[in-house]
Amino acid sequence: MATGMHPQDDVTPTPGEVEAMVSVLEGRHGIWAADVAEFFSTFHSLKGDAGRSWAWAGVAEVARRRAEARQTEQ
Repeated sequence: MATGMHPQDDVTPTPGEVEAMVSVLEGRHGIWAADVAEFFSTFHSLKGDAGRSWAWAGVAEVARRRAEARQTEQ
């Protein structure tokens, strides 16, 4: 994923980058990982950066799916 705050940059993350971002958020924030990603999605949306907002929304979705999968395993 591109770094910095340049809305014109292509910020579409690869599936591997999304998985890595989810892993980092889960490691740092535990059950709040999806909520943290959702915060970043909203933040970028409010700043007018639709690409980054969309990317973080995808991270939040994957985090939620992984949390649901863990719950069904138990």
